[in-house]
Amino acid sequence: MTNSLWGRLDDVSGDAGYEEHPPRMGFFTDTSVCIGCKACEVACKEWNELPEDGYQLTGMSYDNTQQLGASTWRHVAFVEKPLHPTTTDLGLPGMGPPGWDTHESGLPQAAPSGEDQATESGEGGIRWLMSSDVCKHCTHAACLDVCPTGSLFRTEFGTVVVQPDICNGCGYCVPACPYGVIDLRKEDGRAFKCTLCYDRLKDGQTPACAQACPTQSIQYGEVSELRQRADLRLAELLDKGVDVARLYGRDPDDGVGGDGAFFLLLDEPEVYGLPPDPVVTTRDLVTIWKHVGAAAVTLAGLGVASFFGRRS
Repeated sequence: MTNSLWGRLDDVSGDAGYEEHPPRMGFFTDTSVCIGCKACEVACKEWNELPEDGYQLTGMSYDNTQQLGASTWRHVAFVEKPLHPTTTDLGLPGMGPPGWDTHESGLPQAAPSGEDQATESGEGGIRWLMSSDVCKHCTHAACLDVCPTGSLFRTEFGTVVVQPDICNGCGYCVPACPYGVIDLRKEDGRAFKCTLCYDRLKDGQTPACAQACPTQSIQYGEVSELRQRADLRLAELLDKGVDVARLYGRDPDDGVGGDGAFFLLLDEPEVYGLPPDPVVTTRDLVTIWKHVGAAAVTLAGLGVASFFGRRS
């Protein structure tokens, strides 16, 4: 079993044993241009032949899927947040966020530039944040560390994939994931999650979700290039006064060594249901096993001493 914990940042495939491999591939999701159309969810389900989750609203906004799961590998979150009369939390004065104009009705209407997907409605206003969530394909992937069968493996593209045909349903990967991405299918108990369309990647194709995204909110490419693109986009928004914009999962010095799928957010990660400071759950695994080994040696030594002590 390959220990992902000590993988090199952008050579995770090399660390996994691939002597020659393509660049690390991944996603950059720019939530500032997500319109919540759910085209990515539909494309993911169609390509991967995933069952539907039911289409009745749950009473929580327009989000009918609620979270990532065994049959939902892409989840478009609709976050409704009360908007104060002077929307200072976006860094700009006025009723609406940047990129929005006030219509004669009094409600802001989207400007052609599409700089922001947030909107408001009703008395007092509601700010809508939309974001397409997915498996992060971590640099230090704890799910790889705990899988006892090798069902989870690192591909030559640096992504993390589950092989359901050899998954024994132990479920160790579920609590190991710091993002709560992996889920077990109720019908057979096996683990499932986003594969970043591994079958399409092998044929040189773009993942289905990114291919279907009409606003290029989901961008696919080499992770190193996507990081540069994300930095430029963040700088652009900050320059326009959107001081709440931030990158999530881009930092190679964070608790998981950076993600292969990272995001530009317009609020705190918790608002989107993301952990603020994710940490690879197996980071202390080597230390723990060293302590276990030392304890075993000590117990063995005590046992031998006791045995010879009784004989004498």
